[in-house]
Amino acid sequence: MKKVLIDCDPGIDDALALALAAGSRDALDLVGVTTVGGNVDLPLTTANALALREFLELGDLPVTPGSAGALLRHTVRAGHIHGESGLGAVVLPAAVRKAAEGHAVDFIIDTLRAAPGEITLVAIGPLTNLALAVRKEPRVVEWARDLVIMGGSYTRGNHNPAAEFNMLADPEAAAIVFEAGWTVTMLGLDVTLTAVVNTAVLERMRPLGRLAELLVAGSQSYKAVTDDSGPAIHDACAVAYTLDPSLFTCVPAVVNVETAGLYTRGMTVTDFDLAGRRPNALVATALDVPRFWDLVIGAYGSLAARLG
Repeated sequence: MKKVLIDCDPGIDDALALALAAGSRDALDLVGVTTVGGNVDLPLTTANALALREFLELGDLPVTPGSAGALLRHTVRAGHIHGESGLGAVVLPAAVRKAAEGHAVDFIIDTLRAAPGEITLVAIGPLTNLALAVRKEPRVVEWARDLVIMGGSYTRGNHNPAAEFNMLADPEAAAIVFEAGWTVTMLGLDVTLTAVVNTAVLERMRPLGRLAELLVAGSQSYKAVTDDSGPAIHDACAVAYTLDPSLFTCVPAVVNVETAGLYTRGMTVTDFDLAGRRPNALVATALDVPRFWDLVIGAYGSLAARLG
């Protein structure tokens, strides 16, 4: 049983990642969710996380809001992808229960301090909360069991030709996190773009009862589903990694985040030629897609059986 804290910005694929965690209760102990401004503004990402907590029947799981915007620069959002609400065509009942008191940064610090070496941080949004936690309490680097992020790429961008969205949304925060002294497991676009919901996958989701309302509507919200292509559920890859790292091929590398480039701001500059240097990252280079979907659909099936 792995203890996991998820920092997120729901977001359609964040929602599918949280559903994967919720469906993996025999393997993951989800100790909390923190929210950050990213795909949409913080009030919406937090409202979505609270609605998902109730829809996925996650009980009294703490949901703690965090940073509204980037450390230094202008706000970057992805509403054109995730819709005005952040959840595309998905409509969930508004949450009855409120968010936890306090700030995500303090929740991260306090939770890791209470269980050093036990909790894996899974960051699937901009890294603002994590950067502030590292700056406020550098020992979180030692206390975290592991840090797994969905973000970056060594080959391309998606929000622009050079940068993946989560990195571009707060490059300074990403630079702080990569330079903090831990090993960042980076699941970037190079692998997440292969985790595609095509027609065959969508048909495996349709029979899943009430959960299918989230999975099917969400999957079809930001790209057409065809036999050969469809939307990638990027963020679910980070949760899948915590469940089974063997799904991914990961290579040690030195990753630096570009913060000054006019056209390359937010780029994760990845060097696999270590030349005696200590790597600061494990960078995913391949995903076993059939096994990934077997794991994901299996977990969704378990969750659907509980939800009805």
